[in-house]
Amino acid sequence: MARPGPWLRLTAVFAGLATLLAVVSGAASLGAAHRVLAALALPPLLALVLASVLVHRRLLVPSVSALVLFGIAALVTAPGLHLALSAVAFSATLLLAASTYRGQPAPRASWRDYVTLTKPRIMSLLLITGLCAMFVGAQGAPRAWLVIVTMSGLALACGGASALNHVLDRDIDKLMGKRTRARPVAAERMPASRALEFGLTLSAFSFVLLASLVNVLAAVLALVGNLFYVLVYTRWLKRTTPQNIVIGGAAGAVPPLVGWAAVTGNLTLPALWLFLIVFFWTPPHFWALALLIRRDYEAARIPMLPVVRGARETTRQIVLYSLVLVAVTVVPFVWGTVGFVYLGAALALGAAFLLLAVRLRRQTTPRQASLLFHFSLLYLALLFAAMAVDPLL
Repeated sequence: MARPGPWLRLTAVFAGLATLLAVVSGAASLGAAHRVLAALALPPLLALVLASVLVHRRLLVPSVSALVLFGIAALVTAPGLHLALSAVAFSATLLLAASTYRGQPAPRASWRDYVTLTKPRIMSLLLITGLCAMFVGAQGAPRAWLVIVTMSGLALACGGASALNHVLDRDIDKLMGKRTRARPVAAERMPASRALEFGLTLSAFSFVLLASLVNVLAAVLALVGNLFYVLVYTRWLKRTTPQNIVIGGAAGAVPPLVGWAAVTGNLTLPALWLFLIVFFWTPPHFWALALLIRRDYEAARIPMLPVVRGARETTRQIVLYSLVLVAVTVVPFVWGTVGFVYLGAALALGAAFLLLAVRLRRQTTPRQASLLFHFSLLYLALLFAAMAVDPLL
């Protein structure tokens, strides 16, 4: 019987420490601080329950018991009884943490494989959109510590979602060519259980970090984006409909909302424009890639638009979405959120994007698809960079 990996053990230890802090703060009658500290224990406890349901069934009873006892203690408000139940919940959490150290140690995975699970290239672009949204929301440079904490929490959320994506897609990754067959879980260099634990741990700590040091809205948005990407896009849409990337693109459009919420504490219409820019950018970006690796998607039976509708319809949709994208990028200027520096960049970048989309429509070749795909990455980064610089000038 193999013991859980280091990430799940770390999660269990943190759950125990968070529960202990909740008990101590409750005994000291710290009021609001006690409620905040108590809430920090909930995400790791939920992660432990999920891991026990999916992988480590022997942890099911202790993890569920710890979570239930923690919930009962939270609901019972009578001072003496609340403190006593909190102490019982702490004891249950300690037993749970001890249980994660029982069993035979499993082989260690390479740190490079753990980094690969987080999909750092994709994450870096998502972090750029979230960071730039902070500058727009603050109408200037946000505080350095807030930037560091928000980007760290967002990176944990993105990395956790990507790790869980590796777990769910390990079957089709084996069918989609060298690029995906070499991934840690698909190549069986890392057990799926380790990647699952890693993803759950990063996701739980993302919520804890953002909720405790930024605000609850930013934490909830990051969690919603995480769950949407994993459950709605990866588990359902990707395998069932050619509109998978259209609807699923909402997950990749969440980071700007997180950045905005981090500095403002709310969501207003200007934040929606940032969301829509990434949302409408996603289909032409991914369809250009899908044209390049169409045979890989066919081999894995993934109903991407080029596989189901063909290249001609795909390029038509790329042009249409590109037109909508360029129109949407003008809205923040019309609304008064940004100024002429951003507008000039948006129009110049949009013209180049449209030109490449039209060329791809006229000449549907791998070279043209590659040009659009790679430019689309630069386009989004430069567009959001111009958005961030605009209020500083």
